[in-house]
Amino acid sequence: MSINFPLILVLATAVTGLIWLLDILLLKPRRLEKLEGAGDVDEEARNRLLAEPAVVEYSISFFPVLAIVLVIRSFLFEPFQIPTGSMIPTLQVGDFILVNKYTYGLRLPVIGTKVVDINEPQNGEIMVFIPPHQDEYFIKRVVGIPGDRVRYQDKTLYINGEKQNQTFVAQIPPVNPRYLVYREKLGDTEHLIQRNPYRETRVDEWVIPEGHYFMMGDNRDQSSDSRYWGLVSEENIVGRAVAIWLHKKPGLRLPELSRNGWIE
Repeated sequence: MSINFPLILVLATAVTGLIWLLDILLLKPRRLEKLEGAGDVDEEARNRLLAEPAVVEYSISFFPVLAIVLVIRSFLFEPFQIPTGSMIPTLQVGDFILVNKYTYGLRLPVIGTKVVDINEPQNGEIMVFIPPHQDEYFIKRVVGIPGDRVRYQDKTLYINGEKQNQTFVAQIPPVNPRYLVYREKLGDTEHLIQRNPYRETRVDEWVIPEGHYFMMGDNRDQSSDSRYWGLVSEENIVGRAVAIWLHKKPGLRLPELSRNGWIE
């Protein structure tokens, strides 16, 4: 079961903020009244009468930090770690990326309701979203927007009847290859994809309705995506993946900066 961090962050911010407000409106005036009623007291007694309860002190300390994190994470950028190889070769397992939360419109935290329209996803962009079958973040490439007719045939995409060109780049390993790498042009975006030469695919076609998107992984034969579990609803969009800022290989390895850069 995944931890709902946005909900925890919202609740923590709300609770600490309410405690701070309660102190300003009720608790602090009571402390001042006690001080006035005590008459002339020494500095130690004065400090004791004015001392904030521990829960208030911690709330005042944590609330500004939590509020700033909430605003940045909900409306600007959110970190995300790549858990699987479905986006190889573009994204590797262990990549830490930044997700732009405002490029597709501003949404309320937790409930995800869009309150400000900005841009709509376009073919070729890498998007983080919540799929229809599982309540956790997925990351794939947009290959079909509302109104598109998408066909996948011979491991090649056709969008509205137009073939999306692929150029051979390399085979891995060079002898007896397990994977073939191609450069694909999808709309205005050029990116690398990986194919398994030994896995066959059937011909499939989808028409994308309004408010939905068709997603595919760049590791075309090793990706659980819209071909298997369906379309992504507009209301389940999280944001656009824009940059890799850190990479950590599995095991007891130190994080490294070798893969830092913008995401194609």
